[in-house]
Amino acid sequence: MLDLTYPAVIATAKLSFRALGQRFQMAGTEQVPRTGGVLLAVNHVGYVDYVYGGLAANPSGRYVRFMAKKEIFDHPVGGPVMRSFHHIEVDRGEGAASAAKAVEYLRQGEAVGIFPEATISRSFEIKELKTGAVRIAAMAGVPLLPVVIFGTHRMWTKDHPRDFSRGKTIGVHVGAPLHPTAADPVAETAELHESMKALLDKAIDLYPEDEKPAGAWWIPARRGGSAPTLDEAERLDAEEKRARAAKRAEKRRAS
Repeated sequence: MLDLTYPAVIATAKLSFRALGQRFQMAGTEQVPRTGGVLLAVNHVGYVDYVYGGLAANPSGRYVRFMAKKEIFDHPVGGPVMRSFHHIEVDRGEGAASAAKAVEYLRQGEAVGIFPEATISRSFEIKELKTGAVRIAAMAGVPLLPVVIFGTHRMWTKDHPRDFSRGKTIGVHVGAPLHPTAADPVAETAELHESMKALLDKAIDLYPEDEKPAGAWWIPARRGGSAPTLDEAERLDAEEKRARAAKRAEKRRAS
């Protein structure tokens, strides 16, 4: 694929990382093959995960084509940028079309990124995963790599103000490849979930001690932080969903 904007944006992003004094903990990136189709399943903890999730493939010289929600493509500025990167538009009402596009890219030898949790995890744990990742990898006949990023949520996530102050550490951890067949998508998705959960624990263990004080809002409750538990986060997600539905209904009535 012809990439005119992607290299320039990556170079600019790296300058921004330096300006922000960010430090990176990269592990397992050698698992990303230098050629051939590969699907990266990335956890989702904040609004800048697209920027940092792609770093998993950067040492291999790959550009990741992320599957992203349609609303981003509808934005007058974000849309053209996303298309110039050859990212894949996901319309939740037409999921089959985006999955087919991802399979097409993978068969062409591209690296594709997917967020199998579908939405940001308020608990910063690995939420329940959709089976789409294993199904897509199986259909394309490519390896599926679990990827966990940690620290991006400190900059911008749900329910907290943005904080782009200097000196944050970002962890990017890549696990061993899985080779799903889709013979049992639920079991294979559970395997992916376990791999990502183990990577998350590794990321937290390796994170600098002076940056993870006890009770920090951005540390999972299970690890001594004050983030919502998975159950509490699920309740907050449900409340948010109801509020959005009510807002849409109000707009329809007003029109």
